[in-house]
Amino acid sequence: MNYSVMILRRRYLSMHLVIASTLLAMSGAHADELVTGQTVAMQGTAKGVAACISCHGAKGEGNAAAGFPRLAGVSASYLSAQLAAFADGTRQNPIMQPMAKLLSTRERDAVAQYFAGLQPPPDVKASDNQSVKPSDVGAWIATRGRWDEGLPACVQCHGAGGIGVGATFPPLAGQPASYIASQLHSWQSGTRPPGPLALMPAVASKLSDTDITAVAAYYGGIGAATEGASANGSKQ
Repeated sequence: MNYSVMILRRRYLSMHLVIASTLLAMSGAHADELVTGQTVAMQGTAKGVAACISCHGAKGEGNAAAGFPRLAGVSASYLSAQLAAFADGTRQNPIMQPMAKLLSTRERDAVAQYFAGLQPPPDVKASDNQSVKPSDVGAWIATRGRWDEGLPACVQCHGAGGIGVGATFPPLAGQPASYIASQLHSWQSGTRPPGPLALMPAVASKLSDTDITAVAAYYGGIGAATEGASANGSKQ
């Protein structure tokens, strides 16, 4: 066999071995991250972090009665950013801050990946049609906004029906009304980071307590409809 051909074959084989080894290592690392995320979510940690499911539900579906938000299907990068904000104190919450501080960056990212990979409850679309009236305050603000006051509609960032858009704007549908209301109040008081383009403090500042209650009830009602559908056996 030609010597140069042998050299080329050896190099070709070596290259494929390197690629295979790299892919195997990446696969192993990904599997390890999933195990870490599931362990934190289901069991907590030896350092004292409680299992996430004890508040957020066995499938990350949230707890409407207690005001704990849904995590299932929410963007991993969004969840990681929120955990980092809790850890460094820029987002304040007496339950989540100490938990997040006890998690390493790797653990925060892993548990975020775990919940992002769970199937969210079936989305129930909100009414975005022409039948919405100004007297229906929650639906009007959610779907139309009040542009004469510089208040955009929630759907312009969070998507029709509050399903969420990308990694930046989380879902509102399926979240407890009390949780949505508390976060809007947090932006008003400056106890939650402003987010992209500092949009939310500006939006929240234009909302009265009545507005907040109405918008939260509107999106919370979508979640209630989802729970009803699940109870009837339509949950995947």
